[in-house]
Amino acid sequence: MTGEISIDGVFVPTLLLLGVLAMVLTMALARLFNAFGLYRFVAYRALVDLCLFILLLGLLAWATPSIGFHP
Repeated sequence: MTGEISIDGVFVPTLLLLGVLAMVLTMALARLFNAFGLYRFVAYRALVDLCLFILLLGLLAWATPSIGFHP
């Protein structure tokens, strides 16, 4: 997972785009967890959100080459 992606001639790091996507997915999952009341089982919501972001970012970085995206 090295390299950049060209968006209208502007090179953007791949990890930046994956980080933005992971953040959007984290926010969506946090809303789902809140709607179903799953946050009542954890002591530190911010720590759970951070771990969820890191897990999603790692999963996206791992799955990027296998879905045919080669930066």
